[in-house]
Amino acid sequence: MTTVRICVCGDEGTGKSSLIASLVKDVFVSNKIQSVLPQITIPPSITTPENVTTTIVDTSARPQDRTVLRKEIRKCNVILLVYSDHYSFERVALFWMPYFRSLGVNVPVVVCANKSDLVRDSSTPQVVEEEMLPVMTEFREIDSCIRASAREHSNVNETFFLCQKAVTHPIAPLYDHKEGDLKPACVSALRRIFYLCDKDQDGYLNDDEMHKFQVKCFNRPLAPEDLDNIKLSLSKSIPRYSTENGIDMRGFLQLNKFYAEKGRHETIWVILRKYHYTDSLSLEDSFIHPKFEVPEYASAELSPAGYRFFVDLFLLFDKDNDGGLNDHELNALFAPTPGLPQSWIESSFPSSTVRNEAGHVTLQGWLAQWSMTTFQEPKTTIEYLAYLGFEPFGARDTLTSALKVTKARKRRNRPGRVERNVVLCYVLGAASAGKSSLLDSFLNRPFDSLYHPTIKPRRAVNSVELPGGKQCYLILEELGELEPAILENQAKLDACDLICYAYDSSDPDSFSHIVDLRQRFPQLDELPAIYTALKADRDKATQRSELQPDQYTSSFMMSSPLHVSVTWNSISEFFVALAEAATNPSTGFPKNEEPPPDRSSYYIAGGAVLCAGVAAFMIWRRSTNAA
Repeated sequence: MTTVRICVCGDEGTGKSSLIASLVKDVFVSNKIQSVLPQITIPPSITTPENVTTTIVDTSARPQDRTVLRKEIRKCNVILLVYSDHYSFERVALFWMPYFRSLGVNVPVVVCANKSDLVRDSSTPQVVEEEMLPVMTEFREIDSCIRASAREHSNVNETFFLCQKAVTHPIAPLYDHKEGDLKPACVSALRRIFYLCDKDQDGYLNDDEMHKFQVKCFNRPLAPEDLDNIKLSLSKSIPRYSTENGIDMRGFLQLNKFYAEKGRHETIWVILRKYHYTDSLSLEDSFIHPKFEVPEYASAELSPAGYRFFVDLFLLFDKDNDGGLNDHELNALFAPTPGLPQSWIESSFPSSTVRNEAGHVTLQGWLAQWSMTTFQEPKTTIEYLAYLGFEPFGARDTLTSALKVTKARKRRNRPGRVERNVVLCYVLGAASAGKSSLLDSFLNRPFDSLYHPTIKPRRAVNSVELPGGKQCYLILEELGELEPAILENQAKLDACDLICYAYDSSDPDSFSHIVDLRQRFPQLDELPAIYTALKADRDKATQRSELQPDQYTSSFMMSSPLHVSVTWNSISEFFVALAEAATNPSTGFPKNEEPPPDRSSYYIAGGAVLCAGVAAFMIWRRSTNAA
């Protein structure tokens, strides 16, 4: 429920109290009323159909009441400034508006020309609307002006409705009277709304899209004649404007500009709020950041609805049907968002995922990138689902229906698959061991013989088909110079599904780095692992280590290192092996490491024997007593 506090100000004798009394009594009170009425609170059912409670505060302009006046002005949401003749009109610009500014208040002001009934039956000077324009130009805080008559009960309700509307549907964030145009923040919000309504992304809102827009925002269909009138108005106001294909972005903005110019800015607010915008024209925090918790040892993944949304989005913006999103198509896709997610920029997207020969992200890479984002920072995915216009299927569903939470897993050395489709593997090893080339090969990039040291962590994500035909998304992460800091972070290790210990089989000093790592970070023993001898196409070197790699792994009953080369066509089988080990973590532990025996069967059997013994004893006692 919204509460609007109106402070009624103005010179003595302008009819402030009479306006309030006329609103409450619904008729003019001819008897003399007290000079300052007590505070009045009007419930929503009486004021407007909206859920607004209105508090009206009468004030005095006498110098001795100035302290109370200042206090009430600072407490209010909107000021109703009343004048009734030429003198009190002049005081609007000369005294009242500068006075409000001197108090430092930042609230809208509605100016009311009261006693308009005197225009017809006396020569009392009255101010016409045109004379208020210079004042409104000078004082931007003036929201609107209206003529009223407390005696004839003319425009009294409308006056206070304008005050409510100035708070609930303020014009200031929407329209710049000086420039005569919509403000940039309003234009930005309306551009996003146009984008979301343009379902086929052809740059026009056709008749069907306009109809759906009308139903969504105003809960009623758009009559054909109303749509024709809208198109006619746009054709008249914009030179050489054609509505043959529908209403384009320029026409949509012009239509909303009409609403602002004609004082129908509440229409714009209905549209904005239907699309979850706040008074400051930002998206509601509860909308873009709904509650979504991932329990410890669990992870987040896209649900089928989430994958379907991102597939449709890709196909919609792949305008040239080349199977990839080029820079122009990506820019168009992310137009209603703040831009690429920060984590994508940090990972140098699209180099973090699969691209075609032209360097454009493919559908496979697009889904892999969002799978990785959801796994690592699900709240970013939810935020972008909101920006991009994901609409849940069910009426009670929220944005979070595009995601799902996997079953928590803590003990990884128990046999069986983990119930997750996105897994993370850290690739650890000495500098120049070939880790970066391994990630390039994972993304189907050609081998580059030039060595580029990795400074900051680098990720690569791609889909892998497991034995049996099931697909999963594998994230390979090379830690770079942050390797020690990440390995000391228990939360980072908890998120990891597999360690790939990689060394250069042709470099005699490469394997010792792995031995040193495992000694420095014994917590790595809690994670499943695979040992890998890279650059197997080169001559094998004897490692300067106490134990050779095969001896080292066999000393604690682990499989021997896999010998692979990124130049071999069989490298894809290695990535399948990684994904298989990550989804079956018990295979990545020493063979003699057995899980604790399940003693529940012993307890059940023992309980059964005990119950049988008790039953036999009771039978024996009963037979003895009978004898």
